Amino acid sequence: MGYKISEVISYLEEVAPPSYQESYDNATLITGDPNSLVEGVICTLDCTEEVVQEAIQLGANMIVAHHPIVFKGLKTLTGKDYVERTIIKAIKNDIAIYAIHTNLDHVATGVNKRICNRLELIHTKILQPKKSVLNKLVFFVPEDDKENVLQVMHAAGAGNIGEYSDCSFQSKGTGFFTPSLKANPKIGKKNTPEQVEEIRVELIVPRHKIVSVVKAMKAAHPYEEVAHYIQAIENENQEVGAGMHGELHQTMTGEAFLGHLKASMDLKIIKHTKIIDRPINRVAVCGGSGIFLLGDAKKAKADVFVTSDVKYHEFFDAEEDLIICDIGHYESEIFTKDLLYELLSQNFPNIALYLTKVVTNPTSYR
Repeated sequence: MGYKISEVISYLEEVAPPSYQESYDNATLITGDPNSLVEGVICTLDCTEEVVQEAIQLGANMIVAHHPIVFKGLKTLTGKDYVERTIIKAIKNDIAIYAIHTNLDHVATGVNKRICNRLELIHTKILQPKKSVLNKLVFFVPEDDKENVLQVMHAAGAGNIGEYSDCSFQSKGTGFFTPSLKANPKIGKKNTPEQVEEIRVELIVPRHKIVSVVKAMKAAHPYEEVAHYIQAIENENQEVGAGMHGELHQTMTGEAFLGHLKASMDLKIIKHTKIIDRPINRVAVCGGSGIFLLGDAKKAKADVFVTSDVKYHEFFDAEEDLIICDIGHYESEIFTKDLLYELLSQNFPNIALYLTKVVTNPTSYR
């Protein structure tokens, strides 16, 4: 028995939760029946008509793309442009298109980590950590049941802070309650005031896991009604956010780094600002259009910022504090398809997987 499309999507959304995508994005299943069995998957940066045709020829019925083919609502499907033609072709041939975009950009193991790995950067960190993606969960439990309840909650994803797991804060107190005549109390009697020595437990939970963590807590907890509350917190999540920065194994001259960048990212050309007169050590990166992170790159004391889609006047903003390198949008993210292929091959060894052979880069160089 094979895997359903929904199972592949569920795994990818564990890697890069949809809640991490930007508001303008459309990282989701765009076409296809999630209950269909997977016959083959093509991994690609972009989904175009040519990629859909490639899927047809290979007998693959799922395309996993980084960029969504549809960003905004379609009011017609008449084939008047490449977006509509691609969607029509996919629907006619029962091909699912799934996009995993800015949510994959924002995880610490995602697109920007792949760039850092190719540049052989060490001690990498998120350049602009996201806020408002964490919750604090507080609940109360009898001391004898605490370890069992915490165990299942940790397994569901609660209590991870950076490189530390099973994190919680605990304090002792007394719980007071009176079960009603309709209650079924584990401790105490109906219509009789009761008090129990309890532990107050506080945990950090990623926002996208709060439902499953609360469900696990209630299933393991001895009480019929579990006293708890959830609070959104503004803390930055150091594992989620835009861009990354890291250090070279050894410092280089500006000229040497440009050569290293060109070779590592398989580039034909680099647009860059004036080469600064100091050794290059710290490098900031952002796949795709990342100039909005220039201030963060400067705060991180980066010597170079590697991104794409930089406008003419934005190059002036380097002000010789660092070197801005525009390597091209396609070029900065093309290795994302390899990342997707590796993720799927490690977890779905029996699925036919393909790296697209279609060059989807809309720009050319002479």
